[in-house]
Amino acid sequence: MANTLAATKSNLIALKKSLALATKGFELMDRKKNILMRQTVAMLDEVSALQARIDEAYREAYAALQTANVTLGAVDTFAGCVPVDNGLSLSFRSVMGVELPELTLTEVHRGNVYGYSGSNAFLDEAYARFQEVKRLTVDLAAKESAVFRLAAAIRKTQKRANALKNVLLPRFTEQIRAVSEALDEKEREEFSRMKVIKAQKESGAAASAHE
Repeated sequence: MANTLAATKSNLIALKKSLALATKGFELMDRKKNILMRQTVAMLDEVSALQARIDEAYREAYAALQTANVTLGAVDTFAGCVPVDNGLSLSFRSVMGVELPELTLTEVHRGNVYGYSGSNAFLDEAYARFQEVKRLTVDLAAKESAVFRLAAAIRKTQKRANALKNVLLPRFTEQIRAVSEALDEKEREEFSRMKVIKAQKESGAAASAHE
């Protein structure tokens, strides 16, 4: 593409500005990618720890439920007394332009929601355990969604950085080289032409002096 550009100083200045902007853009994209990758790694550690906690919470919750079933016979009737939970809200926070979801669980119904008649402490324990499972699951869902969004943003940022590094930067560099060489050649030709003109003038002046 360099041969389509006129070899002028204004074009050379414009190309150098474009190269500087592309270089700055690549540096910003690379920096953004590194920040997003660090954020992703940190969040993956949190996801891994949360998954382990959830696995243990589920184990404890089902063990408590089994004990409640054994002592009460069945807890189906109590389960129907538990109100629908609509305390979940969604918000977002921005990390380098990437919107990451945050889930907030507001517990409206606390304590005993099924009454004390016919229930026991084992049922209370099972209910509390499953409440913990719910809180952990909400937290895990938000973090896993954030990881997916970060991974997509990293791929997009890497693609843009590669385009700058492998396409635009080499293109501008080659164009600058071609235009600079053409301008240098023009300067050499102009210098040679001026030397010839000067020599011709001097020769003409010398010839006039001898007449």
